Amino acid sequence: MKTSIYIDGFNFYYGTVKDTPYKWVDFKSLFQKILKPHHTITSIKYFTALVSSTPEDPDKTNRQKTFLRALRTHIRELEVFYGMFLSHEVPAPLARPTNTNKFVRVIKTEEKGSDVNLAVHLLNDAWLNTYDCAVVVSNDSDLAEAMRLVKDYHPEKLMGVFTPGERKTSKQLGAHANFVRSIRLGAVKSSQLPSPIPGTKIHKPDAWSCK
Repeated sequence: MKTSIYIDGFNFYYGTVKDTPYKWVDFKSLFQKILKPHHTITSIKYFTALVSSTPEDPDKTNRQKTFLRALRTHIRELEVFYGMFLSHEVPAPLARPTNTNKFVRVIKTEEKGSDVNLAVHLLNDAWLNTYDCAVVVSNDSDLAEAMRLVKDYHPEKLMGVFTPGERKTSKQLGAHANFVRSIRLGAVKSSQLPSPIPGTKIHKPDAWSCK
């Protein structure tokens, strides 16, 4: 069965590997462990945005770029698609407001585009008939409508949801899924990329070797 994987990169990161030493994930190996043997992974689409380094963490951008380069080099079925970060001022209430000042303006940074990109690819690939089964790796209920449209217009296609971490699967996503599974840390731990990537000088970042 031709199976395509659609990964919400930040949802996976914050749900599964943040604050662990297992960020160097081999996604093909991971999903081969979770899926049943009759699934043949023909496409893995990874949706993310490039992070910016900070004075506290000046190597953040380089670590992410190294990881993405490792994925593209080691997993021939994998493609990366980019959203962006947008920053804007928003009012926030003070913890201890005064008579003259109850709010302060702060800079809020949000990742934009990845969920929309994922939904568009999920739909377009269904219409192009590139998969028999699609697996959405996210717990973002905003993706439910794209899943519903695939199931309504292509009922022969299977749809799975892999929920990052220990969270309960979104009811909105689960309503359109043929199967739902959780991504446990143990499976991630046993599905790490080699370091270096064979035939390259791409190494796992030193900072990822410990929490």
